[in-house]
Amino acid sequence: MSGVRLLVGTRKGAFVLTSDGKRERWEVEGPHFGGWEIYHVNGSPAQPDRLYASQSNGWFGQVVQRSDDGGRTWQAVGNDFAYQGEAGTHLWYDGTPRPWEFTRIWHLEPSRLDPDTVYAGAQDAALFRSTDGGQRWEELTGLRQHATAPAWQPGAGGLCLHTILLGPDDPSRILVAISAAGVFRSDDAGGTWRPANRGLSSEGVIADPDADVGHCVHKIALHPSRPDVLFMQKHWDVMRSDDGAQSWHEVSGDLPSDFGFAIGVHAHEPETVYVVPIKSDSEHYPPEGKLRVYRTRTGGNEWEPLTRGLPQSNCYVDVLRDAMTIDSLEPCGVYFGTTGGQVYASADAGDNWSAAVQDLPPVLSVEAQTLP
Repeated sequence: MSGVRLLVGTRKGAFVLTSDGKRERWEVEGPHFGGWEIYHVNGSPAQPDRLYASQSNGWFGQVVQRSDDGGRTWQAVGNDFAYQGEAGTHLWYDGTPRPWEFTRIWHLEPSRLDPDTVYAGAQDAALFRSTDGGQRWEELTGLRQHATAPAWQPGAGGLCLHTILLGPDDPSRILVAISAAGVFRSDDAGGTWRPANRGLSSEGVIADPDADVGHCVHKIALHPSRPDVLFMQKHWDVMRSDDGAQSWHEVSGDLPSDFGFAIGVHAHEPETVYVVPIKSDSEHYPPEGKLRVYRTRTGGNEWEPLTRGLPQSNCYVDVLRDAMTIDSLEPCGVYFGTTGGQVYASADAGDNWSAAVQDLPPVLSVEAQTLP
């Protein structure tokens, strides 16, 4: 029977949760790197036991960790500030070796085809790629050298490149999202970039309603079978694109709040999308203190609350942008983590929920791997 592995990054370490295909009971391993901020952990679709983790610390800086055995052991790779293992180098700007001079790696995105190729989204708004399993990194400089870059502004969390979508049928296509600059698309493997924000509105924040950049995008998602259809959770508004991010239109519909961070697409139903509404940009907790995942089966506008097994009173947690994930089993499992330390799991596409684990440190990211 197939199983699922959940990779959980928290404020104080990484945790690995495993279950069989029923997804009723979970074995918890960790913390790995206890006491360290593990902002993101992700696995290679091409080699499931190859994991990458973003580890950071105010004293030692940014470290990328790699595991080749599903998280049982780890080694620091490609980090000049590595506190263990052999330090690597990064190629930066003019091709010379430089230290990793960035506050945090927000997101790690392994290639679907090659376990040694992995992308890293950094603060401030830089995109890196490694083709040797994380030993050496090279910045794709065309992004930060874009003509609009001087107009980019940091969001509340900083000027962070937090989302990387690799074209499922075209490896030369890359989409990234930056807070608060917006979405950018490359069709030549990261050589050149163009803004992909037409239709976004940031009333009261950006003076020009037709501005190419400056929008605070929180997360974008797609279904591999339809790479031109994308869904976005923005600072305000849930948005949809049907033309590969060339234009966007709002699909917030009847949500109780269109502010939030996380968004995900059902594994087998490309028009089924999940969000977790948060009350507002100043009150980062569920509306009315009720933790509800909302699901649309029509690609937006019509949303239903999913509440069975979730706390419906006095709940004031947040769900961050990388803290929701979906497995590929049938029916698919949906998972999300909270700043209260819970990881909630649904083995029936969101109809019923239970806590896979509770009382972890605040959860920063959750990624699912379907295991043979």
